[in-house]
Amino acid sequence: MLINPLFEQFVEASPVSIMVRALMERGFAAEALDDLFERTAEKQYTRELLFSTVVSLMSLVVSQIHPSVNAAYKAFEQRIGVSKPAFYSKLNGLEPGIAQALVRYSYEQLSPLVQALGMAPGSRLAGYTLRIADGNHLGATEHRLAVLQATRSGPLPGQSIAVLDPEQMLVTDVFPCEDGHAQERSLTPALLATVEAKQVWIMDRNFCTRPLLFGLASQGAYWITRAHQQLPWQPLTPLQWVGTSQTGEVFEQTVQITDESGCSLVARRLVVQLHQPTRQGDSEVAIFTHLPASVVDAVTVTDLYLERWSVEGMFQIITDVFACELKTLGYPRAALFVFCIAVMAFNILATVKAALKSVHGVGKIEAGLSDFYVVEEVQGTFRGMMIALPDPLWQPFGTMPLETFADSLKAWAAKVNLKRFSSSPRGPKKPPKKDNYNPKHPHVSTAKLLEEKQNKRSP
Repeated sequence: MLINPLFEQFVEASPVSIMVRALMERGFAAEALDDLFERTAEKQYTRELLFSTVVSLMSLVVSQIHPSVNAAYKAFEQRIGVSKPAFYSKLNGLEPGIAQALVRYSYEQLSPLVQALGMAPGSRLAGYTLRIADGNHLGATEHRLAVLQATRSGPLPGQSIAVLDPEQMLVTDVFPCEDGHAQERSLTPALLATVEAKQVWIMDRNFCTRPLLFGLASQGAYWITRAHQQLPWQPLTPLQWVGTSQTGEVFEQTVQITDESGCSLVARRLVVQLHQPTRQGDSEVAIFTHLPASVVDAVTVTDLYLERWSVEGMFQIITDVFACELKTLGYPRAALFVFCIAVMAFNILATVKAALKSVHGVGKIEAGLSDFYVVEEVQGTFRGMMIALPDPLWQPFGTMPLETFADSLKAWAAKVNLKRFSSSPRGPKKPPKKDNYNPKHPHVSTAKLLEEKQNKRSP
């Protein structure tokens, strides 16, 4: 633990900011990031501008500590050491593989720490590892590039598939694609190249394709996926009721799925007759899995499929809390890099929450902590803290033993006042009242309306 009066003042005033900065120092030191770039880059190389400098600056933008890339550049112009066009040229040319490597690196660095905090429970399926995959299309950017100024259509800078470890709530991998119109299925070969035996992949119906399902099975992995209408299958047994899940009555049957080459897989088809229809009006949901019934029963499979929404929650956080899409960045590589920086920021936030859970309890954090207020606290404190506490003060955290660092996070987490970051869920929406609009009187006096209301209350 550092012994510095000013440091201790920040610990007392904003322990969350201290936790975030210490995690950045430990997991994302400049030397390690620059080494990652040298090992991953295929065509780009370092001249004057270091990769670690780009990551550092863009993380401040994504975390909204600085409102824009231009504002962040101005704040660190002397430290960056290159012109603004040179900086943008580096950012716009970062290869998707580098952005992907950054996300993988963040998981490698933070996963052992989450385990050291005691917040990585065993898989709900003993002997298996859960993975949740989902796709995400980046929103349309502004028409700043010359090639975009002749069209009024929304320019899509890319898309990706993100993979979440639901046990640790960390993103393990991202598969970026520069073509915003490409199908998620086109990324299947890249995803399959990372699959390991005994993994259970939970996916929505867009991933319910024969190449992916057969590919996972051939590598000793398993899948739980919502059925796609275009997936052909043949029933081997009739549909039978097997129990009741959180969402409805569960029915099961054995089916056979055959690929284009004639190879077949025996799988289980589960149908949930829902208590409440989905947003699309579906009254039932069909799920495929080839996990053996001796390993997991049908009701548990349907409950596991519900965990797919945790990756949707991740996308919601990086959209609402972090700036994962900068509309001013039209180049696909820059947009995808920013998205991956936001994913890295999510992993840091998830590690902070793991430390808070280890001290205050899982229930309090999952039910009452607001991600927005936590990040807002860091946004308001970080710039001043970096001036008051320069980089050399943080360097010991980079070499501190893992258990010692975990204990430091717990000590800071104990000082966090949870009431300050409690969420404020809104009640049910009331039906909107019809406005009284008179076209002959398009304006009203607020003061007169308030006076009339006051007069009505007066006896």
